[in-house]
Amino acid sequence: MPDPKLAHDRRGSHWTFDAQGYVSFIRKLREPVSPGATTTAITAPSFDHAVKDPRPHAVTILSEHRIVIIEGLYTFLSITPWVGAGKLLDERWLVELDPTVASDRLVKRHVTSGVAKDLEEAHWRAAENDTPSLSFQLVFYH
Repeated sequence: MPDPKLAHDRRGSHWTFDAQGYVSFIRKLREPVSPGATTTAITAPSFDHAVKDPRPHAVTILSEHRIVIIEGLYTFLSITPWVGAGKLLDERWLVELDPTVASDRLVKRHVTSGVAKDLEEAHWRAAENDTPSLSFQLVFYH
């Protein structure tokens, strides 16, 4: 990242993710599986809040897995390159949640996972990073 401190402070914002890698992953999921053919597993990263970083290849998807659920607001972004991946998904569901409840949950998660050192920092992170990221993503929801 050109500004590592800003990227660290804003981690979770769409521009801090490997968008091209995500699009490539979704394309791999869409490749047809021939009956009886053995295919290699597709792996995906996961995010470990305790470690505070993504874990590459943490999730393995096999050809016999018929339903894959991907969690994240990025599935709704209508900006390049995210929009390309969103168009490849069979369904996208938006679960609405009261903003106060969402903020309270974020603050608690930030403290218990160690992302924030205390409640004050957790509230700052929820207000200054998570809420603006969420608002940005919902503006581009389509």
